[in-house]
Amino acid sequence: MIIITADVGGSKTTVAITKDGERMILARGPGAGVRPGRALTSATAIADQIRSAMAQANLLKADAVIVGAAGAGRTPDAEEIRVSLARERIAGKVIVVSDVMLAFAALGVDVGVVLVAGTGSVAVGRTPAGKMVRQGGFGWQMGDEGAGYWIGQQALRAVGLAEDGRAPATSLRAALLKAVGAPDFRDVVGWSTVATPREVANLSRAVVHSADDGDPVAKGILDRAATELARLVNQLAGEFPNPGAIPVGLAGGLLSAGGPLGGPVSALLQAPFVPLNEAVDPLLGGPKLLAASA
Repeated sequence: MIIITADVGGSKTTVAITKDGERMILARGPGAGVRPGRALTSATAIADQIRSAMAQANLLKADAVIVGAAGAGRTPDAEEIRVSLARERIAGKVIVVSDVMLAFAALGVDVGVVLVAGTGSVAVGRTPAGKMVRQGGFGWQMGDEGAGYWIGQQALRAVGLAEDGRAPATSLRAALLKAVGAPDFRDVVGWSTVATPREVANLSRAVVHSADDGDPVAKGILDRAATELARLVNQLAGEFPNPGAIPVGLAGGLLSAGGPLGGPVSALLQAPFVPLNEAVDPLLGGPKLLAASA
């Protein structure tokens, strides 16, 4: 059986093609997260990236396509994407869920929590009673604390305050100028007024590099990000009143293997939550969701 799984985020999309459980292709492309009223636009971008991956594998059709897309938590949006992909006739069956539900499926447990932090952030869990619970995931305007956009925004604010002498000087100033490709500070100001959430989220890389180089302001931003992300999980403690360890899987660019916040967030998780030793690969959730739908 050939299964295509697409993990669609705000900053990047990753597509995996497996045949009889063996991964054939792993392809990456730009983000195509769903924005309100623009599900069809996302569906077109997702279909293009899936077809590109299929071309690499010399495939014309798959048995199933499973898509986990940021912003597809609303049933109407998920259904619009599903119908659009079904019309592409790239697979006999199409399943569309949110990116966090794809990650939760990859967690592979009946009771547990998954924390996803990429451009945005959200924690979702299932209790022993089978109830689905969540914290966060309200988008870049209302939440997504600790995630890529939040980190980039905090960096922009820190540099702006430092420029006026209202906060300590920071090497983030030069780092952001380089990241944006701006010759001076005023150009960064202009860029920030028109930058997309994905572009702001991409500044998180400059923050990580500055923190690695010892900049205390950048390090402080990442420390606060880790605290905010851990809080999303710890806030769910009341939903798991029975004694026993609750596994927590970490997913998303900031928390994945080699990500800058996986270790710090794991250290901040409180009982009953216990982080898994390895980061969750959301792409493993596709075959599990397909099996569950049979």
